[in-house]
Amino acid sequence: MSDLHELTALETADAIRRGDVSVLDVVDHALARAEGIGARLGAFAVLTPERAREAARALDDARTGPTPPSGSLWGVPTAVKDLSATAGVRTGRGSVIYADWVPEVDDDLVGLLRAAGTVSLGKTAVPEFGLPCYTEPAGAPPAVTPWDVSRSAGGSSGGAAAAVAGGVLPMAQGSDGGGSIRIPASVCGLVGLKTTRGRVPAGPMGGDPAGLSVPGPLARTVADAAALLDVLCGGRTWPGEPFVPGRVPDGGYLEMVRSGPGPRRRIGLCTTVPYGDLSGLLGAEWTGAAVDPVCAAAAEDTARVLESLGHVVEPVDLTLPDEVIGAFLTLWATLALADPVAPDDEHRLQPLTRLLRARGREVSGIAGLGALQTVQVATRRIVAARAGLDAVLTPSVALSPRPVGWFSADGPETDFVRQVAFTPWTAIANMTGEPALGLPTGWPTVDGGTLPVGVTLRGRRGEEDVLLGLGAELEAAMPWAHRRPPVW
Repeated sequence: MSDLHELTALETADAIRRGDVSVLDVVDHALARAEGIGARLGAFAVLTPERAREAARALDDARTGPTPPSGSLWGVPTAVKDLSATAGVRTGRGSVIYADWVPEVDDDLVGLLRAAGTVSLGKTAVPEFGLPCYTEPAGAPPAVTPWDVSRSAGGSSGGAAAAVAGGVLPMAQGSDGGGSIRIPASVCGLVGLKTTRGRVPAGPMGGDPAGLSVPGPLARTVADAAALLDVLCGGRTWPGEPFVPGRVPDGGYLEMVRSGPGPRRRIGLCTTVPYGDLSGLLGAEWTGAAVDPVCAAAAEDTARVLESLGHVVEPVDLTLPDEVIGAFLTLWATLALADPVAPDDEHRLQPLTRLLRARGREVSGIAGLGALQTVQVATRRIVAARAGLDAVLTPSVALSPRPVGWFSADGPETDFVRQVAFTPWTAIANMTGEPALGLPTGWPTVDGGTLPVGVTLRGRRGEEDVLLGLGAELEAAMPWAHRRPPVW
């Protein structure tokens, strides 16, 4: 009982299925860690212990019924990112404005998680409206990486990543509109998958019109991430969704990962920042972006391992024109207005949120449409340019995990500039709608301690299976699941 948190999600489900442990035992163990380690890491916005225990008891009762339920993750504890509506549970969206909002309906993915037999412990912490790449909501502790609690867990899925990396949960759902799964995966030492646009249903009310943000899994192993993806997409495409993601592999993603290595692949490698001087776009002094050698080394080391496994790796140029970066920033600012806020409450928002919403109000309808058109045109060009490649490999972020408060220390304009410099590659997949898999292959010594540094493989639309297959090969060649952070 004392080491249940050492099990992967799939191992946990197997132990429940064998009768070695009850669902309630597993949930009680996870809740105890959530109330202790989870609180230290700033991982949760809301805990729902009685609701979780009630669900666990119902699952235990069902297990002894005439038709015992099955499923690869049945009985496994998890949590829902606090941007996803959960009926009857406070969903604060990281903001004091929504602190008392209790939705009446679930987002589709919440229902899928419940139908698969997983048990939610509550809501994982997010920054205000999920906008920044760090998780420091007003009136709540920051989400920090268990590898160094003075450093941020990233964002916007920072709470989810902290909970998984700290051994509170074996897996958790995140979402990614500009890197919000892959960034926390990198700084917390996890596997994180940004899915193909439309792969996971966004109903009944959610989904941004530009299609930038999508849900996806965070886990400690590729197999757990594949199993959670099977749950999140329900093994099928979804009628009525505005985007068509492509095929789901026969038997699902977990079976595909377990089937062993697939064909040898052709992979592009880029470790250089894909833009130059952004002073004219950011509305603040641009001091430039540089890639920390430890981040570049993680990608280069991963490339060498891929070559040793028989894959072909070649350099690729990912430079983006200024107008494409400007279009993405325009869309990001307008999407900052998606959460309704009464005019009298605007002053209660955090400074960065107010800045982005103010910039969004300056965008005319025709300018917003123009930005969307620019991104669509650029997507055709980006996808065509890498048509011969099965994946593109980059560092996930340009710097090692940042100290808490580093982004926001000098005002909202500098905050935003630092975020752009920290995450030069992640938004490409959000613009194109392609899947992107973050993997914890770098473990350098930084300031005297070991810190995780992730890499990302961006693939073709609908080809999560290719990325997960590559991830499984890398996990076998560069194992990371045995690593334990100081806070565990």
